Amino acid sequence: QVQLMESGGALVQAGGSLRLSCVTSQSIFSFDGMGWYRQAPGKQRELVAMSRTYERTTYADSVKGRFTISRDSAKKTMYLEMNSLKPEDTAVYYCTAERRLGADEYEYWGQGTQVTISS
Repeated sequence: QVQLMESGGALVQAGGSLRLSCVTSQSIFSFDGMGWYRQAPGKQRELVAMSRTYERTTYADSVKGRFTISRDSAKKTMYLEMNSLKPEDTAVYYCTAERRLGADEYEYWGQGTQVTISS
């Protein structure tokens, strides 16, 4: 069973930085893709960044140049480094992982971590 656990969410002032972590119960190399989504109050969940095997990491236009995904395979952890934070970055941030087995695709989600940016 795959488990993803996010941490690192906090209340931060605009212009500040945060690093979110996502620890997985299985090797990072067992996934075909890992990334981050977020959901602000009253809005749909949106892609923040996604890193897939053999593909360039993609970022939402709203976070390009400010957010960066990285991974530490030894720690089975993915990170989201967030800089120059804005109030509109306020949301619950979710870690996700993808796995393809033949014709089947599987998605796994963490429980989310709250990020609040004050102006």
